[in-house]
Amino acid sequence: MSIKSPRATPESRPSSAASTKSSTAKGKDPGEEEAKRKSKRSLSNSSMVAAAYISYLNKLFGQERELMPLELDELQEAFKEFDYDADGFIHYKDIADCMRTMGYMPTEMELIEIIQQIKMKWGGHVDFDDFCELMGPRMVAETAHMVGLKELRCAFRQFDCDGDGKITLDELKEGMKTLLGEKLKKGELEEILGDIDLNKDGCIDFDEFVMMLSAR
Repeated sequence: MSIKSPRATPESRPSSAASTKSSTAKGKDPGEEEAKRKSKRSLSNSSMVAAAYISYLNKLFGQERELMPLELDELQEAFKEFDYDADGFIHYKDIADCMRTMGYMPTEMELIEIIQQIKMKWGGHVDFDDFCELMGPRMVAETAHMVGLKELRCAFRQFDCDGDGKITLDELKEGMKTLLGEKLKKGELEEILGDIDLNKDGCIDFDEFVMMLSAR
C-alpha cells in the first residue's frame, strides 16, 4: 500500500507577506537611510552656522566691542543736558550728577578717580569725545555678552544686506564668508537654508534665525 504524502496546509506554507516583512526588517529601506543621513548632515551644518554666529555675536557685543549708535545717542543726550553753557564741555563737578542721571551709581572712590582723571588728562573739562572715552567702557561692561533682541536685530542686519527683513541664499553665503569666516559649498548652504527656513519661502526671516540660535 502506498502512502500519500500529506498536502501542505495553510499553516505549514510560509506566508509571502511574512517573508516580505522579514526581508524588509533585515534590509532597511535605502531611501529612508539616505533621508536620515541628509537630515543629520543638515542639522550638523546649521549647528555650525549657529555656533559661528554666536561666536560673532560675542565678538560684536563682548567687552571689546565698539559703542552702538543707540549708546552714542544716549551719551550725546546726557552730555548736552550737563553742558549748561553749550560750549561743548562738561565741568568735572557735574560728572557725578551726569552719571547718576544715566543710571550709574559710582562710589566715592570711583568718583575721586574719575575726577582726578578729568583734571589730570583733560584739565578739568571734558568734551564729547573725552566723555565717550570716560563712559564708553562702563556702558560696554554693563551689557557685555548680554545678547537680547536689540543685539540680535543689529547682527541680523549684518546679513540682511538689502534690508528687506530676509536673508537669501546669496546673502547667507556672503555673510558666512565675510562675517563668520566660513566658506561652504552651494549644496551645503542650500541644506542649511532648508533646515532653518521653517515656512519654506526660500529665505530666513528674523524669527526663524532666532529660533535656530535658541534651539542649538
